[in-house]
Amino acid sequence: MANRLAIEIGGTKLQLGVGDGSSAKLDALLRRDVDPVLGANGILATIESEAGELVRAYGIERAGIAFGGPVEAGVVTTSHQIAGWDRFPLARWFRDRLGISAVVGNDCDAAALAESRFGAGRSSRAVFYVTVGTGIGGGLVIGGRLHGFDRPAVAEIGHLRPGLDAVSETSTVESMASGWGLARGARRICEEALEKDAACADAIEWRQRAGGDLSRLTAKDIGDLASRGNAMAQQAMTRSLNVLGWAIAQAVTLIAPDVVVVGGGVSLIGERAFFEPLLEAVARYVFPPLRDRFRIVAAELGEEVVVVGGLLLATGAHGD
Repeated sequence: MANRLAIEIGGTKLQLGVGDGSSAKLDALLRRDVDPVLGANGILATIESEAGELVRAYGIERAGIAFGGPVEAGVVTTSHQIAGWDRFPLARWFRDRLGISAVVGNDCDAAALAESRFGAGRSSRAVFYVTVGTGIGGGLVIGGRLHGFDRPAVAEIGHLRPGLDAVSETSTVESMASGWGLARGARRICEEALEKDAACADAIEWRQRAGGDLSRLTAKDIGDLASRGNAMAQQAMTRSLNVLGWAIAQAVTLIAPDVVVVGGGVSLIGERAFFEPLLEAVARYVFPPLRDRFRIVAAELGEEVVVVGGLLLATGAHGD
C-alpha cells in the first residue's frame, strides 16, 4: 500500500507521521511544540517545511489532517486555543502549498477511528470514544465508519451542559471534568478548606505538593493525592468524575454503543483514582436496561492515536 501523511494539529503540539494506514505502525513520526504566540501562521509555516520534506522523502500523494477543533468540508471553523484559524481553508491551503490533496477532520474523530480499527474498540461494531485531557471531546464510529464526518461537530460530549441550571455556554462538562476543570475545582475546594481551618491536614499536603502555590496544582497532582488516600483530593476527583460519568451515561443511553473507549492525559491518572469512580458514576446515571450491555475501557494507542487516525482519514477509511 502507498504511504500516506498524517498531521495532528493541537493547541500545544504538532505531530506528523507517515504510514500506509493498514495498521497502527508508523514509518516516521515528528513532534514539534506549538508556540501560541505565533498563532496559526507559525503552525502553518512548520507544516509547510516539515511536511514538504516528508512528502518528497516518501513519495506521498495524499494526507489526512486531524485538527483540534471543529472543521467542515476542509475548512477550519475555529480554534479555542490558537488565534488565526477562524474559517481557514486548510485543505485548499495544503493542496496549494504541498501539491497533494488532504482530508481534514476533527482530532477526536480521527482518534475514535484509530481506536475502533486498531485499538481498544477493534472487536466492536459501535464505538464511542472520549478523550479527557486539556479539553474533553468525543467521536462515534459505527460499522467502521465515522458518524457525522460531514458535519461541523458531532459527539461533542465535553460541550454538554450538566443540569437545567447550566444555562451559560461556559457551564459545560469540559469546564468541570477536563484537566484544567478538575484542577480549578480542586483548588477552590482547597482554598475553602483553608479558610475554615488553616491547619487542615489534607489542604496542607496539597500546598506542599504545589510548592506553596496552589495555582501550580495539576490534575495529575490531584489524582496522585487521591490515590494516596487524601480525602479532599478524592472529593475533588469524585466531583469531576460524577459530571463526566453523567455525560457518558447520557451518550450511552442515546447511542447504546458496544464499548466506550476513554483516552487522554487525565485518564492516565489510574484505575483506582480515575476509572473505578468513573464506572460507578456511569452506572448510577445510565438507563438501567443498558447498564450491562456495554464496556468502558482504556484507550490503547497512546500519544500517536490521532496520527494513526489521520492516516485512516487519508485512506478514506472514515467513509465520506
